[in-house]
Amino acid sequence: MTQERFIAEVRQQQEPLRRFLLALCAGNGALADDIAQDALVRAYVASGSFLGLSKFSTWLFRIAYNCYIDNCRKSCPEDAPLQEAVGVQSADSSDRIFRYQQLYQALEKLPEKEKAAIALFYFEDRSIKEISAILDMPQGTVKYQLSMGRQHLKQHIQL
Repeated sequence: MTQERFIAEVRQQQEPLRRFLLALCAGNGALADDIAQDALVRAYVASGSFLGLSKFSTWLFRIAYNCYIDNCRKSCPEDAPLQEAVGVQSADSSDRIFRYQQLYQALEKLPEKEKAAIALFYFEDRSIKEISAILDMPQGTVKYQLSMGRQHLKQHIQL
């Protein structure tokens, strides 16, 4: 993959990638940006190994999800749940973050795989097949994670 093609592909995926990471990071924009930057660096270094067997976005989101999981593991003691590694944005949050605060708080309570599946399916409009590739799980498991995620969100969101 040429440097020019990589840059063009990244420009197309930059905002969707940030939205995905923002959902995973419970609205913490600084953390989402840090993870996105790490993912883009890793993707650039590995761009020579991109064979085009999947869409570029699927490949990039998989790298970003792995960066997110790595960040959670580094930030959280081994005996604590992964969710504790991601904090909610400070009181200086933008109006947009505040508007979605209840959703981010509910997402934060979900298990990591449910949260990722929900974010990819609903926020990024990814297919079950793409989510399966990004999260490295069978399609049936993705459907199960989405179903359970919806149930858990209903329990956590006050309507």
